[in-house]
Amino acid sequence: MSGFADYEQYDALGLADLVRRGKVTPAELLEAAIARVEARNPKVNAVIMPLYDHGRRAIADGLPDGPFRGVPFLLKDLGAPLTGTTMTRGSRFFADTPPSTFDSENVARLKRAGLVIFGRTNSCEVGLSLTCEPRLYGPTRNPWDPTRISSGSSGGAAAAVGARMLPMAHASDGFGSIRAPAASCGLVGLKPTRGRNTFAPVTGEGLGGCSTEHAVTLSVRDSAALLDATHGPGPGDPYTAPPPARPYLEECGASPRPLRIAYTTLPPNGVPIDPESLATLQETVRLCAQLGHHVEEADPEIERGVVIPTFITLAAVNTVVNLSTHPTAGRPAVEGEVETVTWNTARIGERTSSAHYVRATQTAHRLGRQMAAFHSRYDVLLTPGLGQLPVKLGWIDMMMDDVEEYWRRVFAFSPFTVWFNLTGQPAMMLPIGHWLPVAVSVTHSPDSPLCERRTGLGGPTPRPPRSRPRRHPAGLGRARSRGARISARDRYSREGGQRGSAWRRGSRFLGSGLRVPTPWLRTAATTASFTGVGTPRRRPCWLT
Repeated sequence: MSGFADYEQYDALGLADLVRRGKVTPAELLEAAIARVEARNPKVNAVIMPLYDHGRRAIADGLPDGPFRGVPFLLKDLGAPLTGTTMTRGSRFFADTPPSTFDSENVARLKRAGLVIFGRTNSCEVGLSLTCEPRLYGPTRNPWDPTRISSGSSGGAAAAVGARMLPMAHASDGFGSIRAPAASCGLVGLKPTRGRNTFAPVTGEGLGGCSTEHAVTLSVRDSAALLDATHGPGPGDPYTAPPPARPYLEECGASPRPLRIAYTTLPPNGVPIDPESLATLQETVRLCAQLGHHVEEADPEIERGVVIPTFITLAAVNTVVNLSTHPTAGRPAVEGEVETVTWNTARIGERTSSAHYVRATQTAHRLGRQMAAFHSRYDVLLTPGLGQLPVKLGWIDMMMDDVEEYWRRVFAFSPFTVWFNLTGQPAMMLPIGHWLPVAVSVTHSPDSPLCERRTGLGGPTPRPPRSRPRRHPAGLGRARSRGARISARDRYSREGGQRGSAWRRGSRFLGSGLRVPTPWLRTAATTASFTGVGTPRRRPCWLT
């Protein structure tokens, strides 16, 4: 690959810092990202709409002096209107949607942060799955194992970041669509508190209050800094989350205090959890205790049996509405124009009475009250990230006729995530395990959004490697490009570290057997001693 050779050694804030110091230009970063999309995307099918000239024009016109000035960025093909570009929602029915005439407020804030938008990523149809296999564009593959899902609906975003095309990408989450892809592709994935980011100017909320927008990232600090750039109400929002006491990025460097941490392995639907996920959770529990936190097993007293039926009611009725929102068709979709599960889920919505829908919203609110009572006793709740390791492509099939079996499979794969969409809490997925990526989920009360500010996993204490051999991702390859290189001294002088033997002596295991420079841990680790700052070196082995 030509261009900036050390592109993959940095998270987004690291790249922005190089731009600020004149070590690299936004144009060089964009061309480095484009080169990786062109080389790697055929193997993962993450980017379905290249907008290279859009990114080049943005640079030529002058970028705002934001915290991510010059960093390449991809938008999901769902929920992110961008002036002059089409958004198909991963659906054949919406494929002929005219280009947008406006930016959403969230997209406008991303632009003001200095991000350079240069494409759209794959999504399942209308965001209605936890895999990313739309008939319109075909399946997105997991960069760790091309036979497995990258999860969804933000599967294209996660596969692009996991394949190191860029350090972070736009994502959204209605029942796990940020967190499941992050868990499957070995990334940090934060679902912010309900109302933290605005949906202006289009809607007041998404999926009955379940949906949020944010990103999948390589580092906790990138997730925090991006939330600083995007959070806050938009004009006419029906509600908004309370503002943070100080910037989220500052919280990443705050001093730790002992936390009251609960953990549970009991999912709302009672499905079995993969032993690897359970083992990863137990290791995380032991580490938290070693760091001085009070940790105990505690199952929140909630109405577990209503969690998934309540969500399906909300999703089904909202799907009826979504299928009637083509801007030029003048009619809703008909059978055969959308995928089978989308159609049959909408049929459930058509049979749902208005009273039943209202009861579902009240049930979701009641679940939120129950979790608020739980968090009066505990600061943080840890759960397994997923119920299963990333499943094979085709298992969660939106063309299957049995819609009940489809939703059973969705929530067997990811039984915990939807719980916190209904309650509106912030929840973060952190890549902790080995072999295929394995994650732990961290959740907190929305009234005091600790996991938006201070949670992550790792910290300055090394996490010992497991005895099971790690699937070491070697083949995305050290970028063997010719072009601009940043010296080791320039690269780490700001963090107080250097490469070479200092890298080996001063690095620590973090996340899924990753090694990152110790200075990154000192400067970016969050205060709950849970933090992962991502990795500049972790890449799947089968990509070149």
